[in-house]
Amino acid sequence: QVFGCMQKEGLQVTILSTCPVADYKTQESTLTLPSPFLKALKTKEFKEQVCCPLLEQPNIVRDLPAAVLSYCQVWQIPAVLYQCYTDVIKLDTVTIEAFKPLLSSKILKSLVKDVSESTKILKKLLTTNETHSNIYI
Repeated sequence: QVFGCMQKEGLQVTILSTCPVADYKTQESTLTLPSPFLKALKTKEFKEQVCCPLLEQPNIVRDLPAAVLSYCQVWQIPAVLYQCYTDVIKLDTVTIEAFKPLLSSKILKSLVKDVSESTKILKKLLTTNETHSNIYI
């Protein structure tokens, strides 16, 4: 429905997603993998350099990120998915920091004012969020 309201011409989509490192399939033990880490998956039309290694087979992407990327592939919209594999259940600053290399990408560069302040701002946002989520404990 979101794409129905958007002009597809000149559109480029960047999808950010997280999932458990246990979902990552590899020959080596997932215990030895540095967590969190990023992998990318892109449509055929996405011509820019990705900021991390591509996702290897037999790994798959599910749910909303997969649906958005599939839609973009079918409609020939340049798109890239950055999947962060993490060993924490709740989003934290370490996991968010894994996405930091994306701030220097061509598409996101114009949205960032000061990368050096990003860590401080993220910590503030997450601390505020934790205060609200503790209400039910």
